[in-house]
Amino acid sequence: MLVESFARAGWDVPAPNASMFAWAPVPPVLAHMGNLEFSKQLLSHIKVAVATGVGYDADGEGYVRIALIENEQRIRQAARNIKRYLKSMGVNVPSGNEV
Repeated sequence: MLVESFARAGWDVPAPNASMFAWAPVPPVLAHMGNLEFSKQLLSHIKVAVATGVGYDADGEGYVRIALIENEQRIRQAARNIKRYLKSMGVNVPSGNEV
């Protein structure tokens, strides 16, 4: 559900194989800010917390880790907030798709 909701919000997150975490690449148009700044922006602007990829290993640069532990309502709210944030950053997000 997270993967589908975030995709409708404009952020393609690969489905995890067998984990309670999703490893999501920072959206390409925002990759210049790196995963630490992207994580800070999500938290400060839209109250969505993710973990920076580099906090786990050097190969984590460009990725954030999202815990798949929230209920459906909170995930959908996070997706709506992410869609609003991405739009504000000039990202072309799909229109007409309810998240």
